[in-house]
Formats: sequence, C-alpha cells, structure tokens
Amino acid sequence: MTVTDPPFGDTPPLRLTFDGPLAVLTIDRAPENVFDRSMLECWGHALEWLTQNPPRALLINAIGRVVSTGLDVTILDELSQYGAEKFWAEQLTMIKALEDLPCPTVFAAHGLTLTAAFEISLACDFILAAKTARFGLVERRVAFIPSMGGVQRLAARAGRNRAAQLVMTGEFYRARVLAEWGVVDSLFDGAGFADQARAYAMRLALGPTAAHAATKKVLAAVRDGGVAAADAVQPRISEGVARTKDHHRAVTAFLTEGPLHETEYFGH
Repeated sequence: MTVTDPPFGDTPPLRLTFDGPLAVLTIDRAPENVFDRSMLECWGHALEWLTQNPPRALLINAIGRVVSTGLDVTILDELSQYGAEKFWAEQLTMIKALEDLPCPTVFAAHGLTLTAAFEISLACDFILAAKTARFGLVERRVAFIPSMGGVQRLAARAGRNRAAQLVMTGEFYRARVLAEWGVVDSLFDGAGFADQARAYAMRLALGPTAAHAATKKVLAAVRDGGVAAADAVQPRISEGVARTKDHHRAVTAFLTEGPLHETEYFGH
C-alpha cells in the first residue's frame, strides 16, 4: 500500500509504503539519490505524517547503486548568502521528529551513504549495513560542518574523538569499521541484504509495540538527563506498559505455555 496523503507529487523522490505493520520509507531518485530541496521537503512531510500516524516500526531504505551521494551542494551555495540558520533549524526539526517516533526505526544501508543520508541514519534506533557499504560526513570538502545533527549523534554512538576523526578527515569509512566503533549495529552480506533488512525490521514491527515505545522513552530520558532522570520516569512508564493488552496476553501465555510461548502481539 502506497501512502498518497501527504502528497509527494507525481514522481516523488521519497516513497512511503506499508508492509502490514511495517512502514517503509524508500529513497528513490537514482542514480545518486541526492538530497535536494524537493527531497528534504518530502522528508519533512513524511515525518509530519508518521508523527501523527505512528506505525509499529519504520524501515528506511533506498533504490539504486548507492544509498545517497548526499546533500545537493547548490543548497549550500544559496545559503551562503542568507537563511542558513532557519534552514538548518528546519532540518533538525525533521531529524528530531524521526528520533522521537515511538516505534523502532531501522536504517538499511546497502551502499555508499553520505552526508544528509548518513545523518538521518544516526537518528534511527538501528543502522544495518551491507559489508561493502561505506559512510562519510564529507562536508570538509566544501569547508562546512554536518548540520543535520550528525556530529553530535555520531559522538553519542562512537565518542567525541571518533566523531572528530570522521568529520575532520572527511574520509569514507567502511561499514566494518563503523560496526567496530558502535555506529553500525549489524552487518550483512550484500546478497539478500534487502530481504534481511526487511526481516529485521518486520520482527520489530511484530513485537510488543508499547514495550518498545517505553524502551525509547527510557533511553531518551538517559540521553537528556542521565540515569537519575530515567529512574525518575521509569515507574510511570512501566505502569503504562503494565496496562496494555499485549502485556496481559504475554504474561498469561508465559505462565501457561512457558518462556518459549509464541504469543501474537497486536500493538495495544
């Protein structure tokens, strides 16, 4: 099923479809999947819609040889004269909306993933990559800085020094290296990567939706205020999950069928 509201136009660079409980956002402007203004506008519309209609999980992938060659440099040329602060604030609003979705979010990188696309991946809960994929924040080549939250989110995953190294060298880094740094969460062979990524995301979509959302709330509290902040909200969050039908069914199944029960979850 393809979502037609919000409208992305006749030939959108970004498509939002559904596979049962799994929403799939597909970057579709091959061969380079450049993040131009129309692409960024579609991302804004998509995140507004998903915030109002959260799925049970979200998979982000791309069509073509590369995931994306990154931001359209003509945008930087335009912003060198005026409007840069407002423009980047708008992009960060979109990034935060993705980060704050109450469902698990998965970014699947099958190939080269640069600048804006890499920064979007860093706002997701999980980054999956083909072993041959490469990543880069290469803004130094235009004497700029990643401005869609990539520096700080990379530092949160890999540490300040690793983030400085990746951004200041402007080099491409293989998925294997970023997996060692804790940036990429899982590596897969290139053959069958799309199917493996979808299966990974679908498993999350079919899981205990309220419990997943609660986990994200606790992790957000840790991010914003540390362990003490998470401890302060944990009882209230846990009470909310305790009231869900999925939790009640799972507890009953555990007690009657044992820990290997295969209870179906419905997201409520």
